[in-house]
Amino acid sequence: MNLLVILPILIPLAAGALSLLGRHSQRVQAALAVIGSVALVASAVALLLATWEHGHIVTELGRWPAPFGIVLVSDLLAAIMVLLSAVTGAATAFYSLGSISIAHRKGGYFPLMHLLLAGVNGAFLTGDIFNLYVWFEVMLVASFSLLILGGERAQMEGAIKYVTLNLLSSALFLSAVGLLYGLVGTLNMADIAVKLGEVDSGMTTVIAMLFMVAFGIKAAAFPFFFWLPASYHTPQVAVSALFAGLLTKVGVYALFRVFTLIFDMDDPLIHQVLLWGAGLTMVTGVLGAAAQFEFRRILSFHIVSQIGYMMMGLALASVSVLALAGGIFYIIHHIIVKANLFFVSGLVYRLRGSYELKQLGGLYRDKPWLAVLFLIPALSLAGMPPLSGFFGKFIVIRGGVEAGAWALVAAALVVGLLTLYSMTKIWAEVFWKAAPENTASAASGSNTLLYATVTGLALITVAIGLGAQPVLVLAQAAAEQLLDPTRYITAVLGEAP
Repeated sequence: MNLLVILPILIPLAAGALSLLGRHSQRVQAALAVIGSVALVASAVALLLATWEHGHIVTELGRWPAPFGIVLVSDLLAAIMVLLSAVTGAATAFYSLGSISIAHRKGGYFPLMHLLLAGVNGAFLTGDIFNLYVWFEVMLVASFSLLILGGERAQMEGAIKYVTLNLLSSALFLSAVGLLYGLVGTLNMADIAVKLGEVDSGMTTVIAMLFMVAFGIKAAAFPFFFWLPASYHTPQVAVSALFAGLLTKVGVYALFRVFTLIFDMDDPLIHQVLLWGAGLTMVTGVLGAAAQFEFRRILSFHIVSQIGYMMMGLALASVSVLALAGGIFYIIHHIIVKANLFFVSGLVYRLRGSYELKQLGGLYRDKPWLAVLFLIPALSLAGMPPLSGFFGKFIVIRGGVEAGAWALVAAALVVGLLTLYSMTKIWAEVFWKAAPENTASAASGSNTLLYATVTGLALITVAIGLGAQPVLVLAQAAAEQLLDPTRYITAVLGEAP
């Protein structure tokens, strides 16, 4: 049994349980948040290094061999996602120490945060399709609880939309799992890949479409995205940032995993649905952002838009390895940038008391360092060189050119320009224009931890941009693993299909 694969799940579970036991002590909760998040980052780094060295790391729980027992599997994509989850969780933990009220802490904020991280990492590492569903439900319980923490009316309205669509997704997911099990008689994903290749049935396409819809809802892809901008702007900003960085990416990860390992990407229907879904997700998301004048709602619509670039990489995977690598690179860039932009919005709220752009202004003069910290992730999101977003978009679009997907390439380029427009709008309204006469004064309390968190993530964004080559090498290696499922199957089952 390899503990490296288990630790990214065990550490947040243990930290959450201990935090729950120590819920009456703020010092205990703060210490566990720091220790747990740092330990999670360390274990994620160790897992990625070991996976890079060995290719795949498999752990059989309960010593039951696959496909009869439950397995945890780390390949490069899973290890990358676990590391991104750990970094986002650590950033959220540090930011939360300076922003989450005592009332919210007593309401279970930190245990729920740890539980959410455990669910996310479980989804990334599981090698069992039913357990993927189980980890999705763990995430749903934790995220719903965080969403309603505080009990404000706007939170409740957003939470109803959030949980309704996600429960529909869960029902479709479970139905697809049941049909798949009835067809092949196994739940192990590697074993499913082997046995489904021996089945010649139209039911396979039906099941694939069910999975696509279920994961499309989780990823906030077109046309199932409207729950996200209706809910992500309502909770505490640390919660919004954690959600923005991770939750939709679990849906994207599931799409990448299932449609490279289990289902045939050469199927014309699957290929076309993914292509159209990618393009429409990009366009509808960015148009929604362009129409908004509330800081977090703009950022929420941009989550939707950027999911389209990731789906574009997957949609073109069968004809361009570079496009799939670009999709993975884009995930790496986007998780860091999007979480950071939400953190910046929280700092703006602390200083001015509003998220409405019309009620803000003057921050470039009053807080020039904050203005710089906004520009770095904002310009990266828009795809400006030499930041990480430029290379992510460039690689995905170049893959689209290689594949001859000219309409999708054109859509990606136009969406990039509209993203720059949205970021420019925030800059002009929040930082550049003069502050309104009735501008609120800065909130009491230190913002040191908040600035430190935002600065750290901004430095990571710059580092990914300046060190794009090694990140691309990692993304290409992960893409090659995905496109050669026999390596995954052999690692899990011990034999080639």
